[in-house]
Amino acid sequence: MKNKFYITTTLPYVNANPHIGFAAEILRADCLARYKREQGKEVFFNTGTDEHGLKIYRKSEEAGIDVQKYCDGYAEKFNNLKKALSLSYDNFIRTTDEHHIKAAQEFWKKCKANGDIYKKNYSVKYCVGCELELTESELVDGKCPYHPNQELELIEEENYFFRWSNYQDKLLKFYDENPNFIVPVHRLNEIRSFIERGLEDFSISRLKEKMSWGVSVPDDDNHVMYVWFDALVNYISCLGWGSGDDKKFQEFWPGIQVAGKDNLRQQTAMWQAMLMSAGIANSTQVLIFGFITSGGQKMSKSLGNVINPYDVIEKYGQDATRYFLLSQNPFEDTDLSDERFKEIYNADLANGLGNLVARVSNMLEKNEIELDISLDKCDDKLKKDFKEKMDKYKFSEALKILWARFREQDEFLSRKTPWKLKDKGEIKKVLEPVAQNLFCVVNLLKPFMPNVANKVVEQFSKKQVKKGKSLFPRV
Repeated sequence: MKNKFYITTTLPYVNANPHIGFAAEILRADCLARYKREQGKEVFFNTGTDEHGLKIYRKSEEAGIDVQKYCDGYAEKFNNLKKALSLSYDNFIRTTDEHHIKAAQEFWKKCKANGDIYKKNYSVKYCVGCELELTESELVDGKCPYHPNQELELIEEENYFFRWSNYQDKLLKFYDENPNFIVPVHRLNEIRSFIERGLEDFSISRLKEKMSWGVSVPDDDNHVMYVWFDALVNYISCLGWGSGDDKKFQEFWPGIQVAGKDNLRQQTAMWQAMLMSAGIANSTQVLIFGFITSGGQKMSKSLGNVINPYDVIEKYGQDATRYFLLSQNPFEDTDLSDERFKEIYNADLANGLGNLVARVSNMLEKNEIELDISLDKCDDKLKKDFKEKMDKYKFSEALKILWARFREQDEFLSRKTPWKLKDKGEIKKVLEPVAQNLFCVVNLLKPFMPNVANKVVEQFSKKQVKKGKSLFPRV
């Protein structure tokens, strides 16, 4: 079994600032990447920005900025999340990168050589917000369900098409043979039902005279690639596929993809069919996450209810932001409000982890107690239970296991009341097992809150523990 692990997020559009929904997606990928590294895996973690398409082209025109400069500015804002959220990704790809453009063109040629690309005239309703064609059955009151405040556009022109219809049976067979391919399983059932209703070929190009911002179609200067066809190829172009040096691709592909539920069709059916056409192995697994909502509504740039992750980090700090987003069930929608953030911060971090670390370290320093704690003494059941949840991508449940152990230590201290004891040996008998437990739990916390976890591990690695600064002052 290879000791490599590849994970990639979707690539967000650079038509607006990063929002908290994408921050949640990339944090979950980061947590998984860190967890795999802790297990000794060699990890390649990819993210980046999707920079082509009609939506971006129009936004740059509205702003009166050269489209490449427009993309450069927003790509930087997304890449700045690495420092702001302490992300550990290994690669930041941009779909305007020269090596990606070449790979997308090479991918096109392989699909065409397989007979899956052809040209025809067509008319279709198109949602610019999704950059997707929509059938009548997918509309709600004549509108896109994800962008109900945007008018659908009617596109009538000659385009290249991908023979998606060729892959209905192949996709269904693939899902049957790989029942864990999509997590959670109800998303697998959802896409299976969609495919069983029949697949229609989808457009994969736009006329350059109408929309020039895209990857040129090989051997046809009148067309550029449709944004989804181009962008999806990033999952392999980031590994060097199509560059002439595919060593990294051979080592790491296939891998795990993470996406929001509005990307279900693109990631689990369109992209998988494209891979089949190009003769490339399908993804290992696709994790489909719920939305971060605001006031019960999906966050949307067009609705103006987007929460900027930088604002949350500035108010609550990096580790608290990571904790909040990772402590929610990733596969269900999470409603975000400042009140909820504050409640969880004070309950779990200020009064929970932060208070426990402060109490224990203060008593250890005050009583000049030397410790003999180590990872070798950690509870096997704790590690087993934690691993079981993490291996099933149940991040929120893994955190619950750790926080239950923190509460146990708090309750143990309350029962034993070491602050009332006079004998140093008796005080040590109470505090050392608590410190040992705290040390073990915080070591497991590293994928979730790396900065705080490393700080506490270092603090409790010393024979004589000193009380540090408050980790999470109450707000």
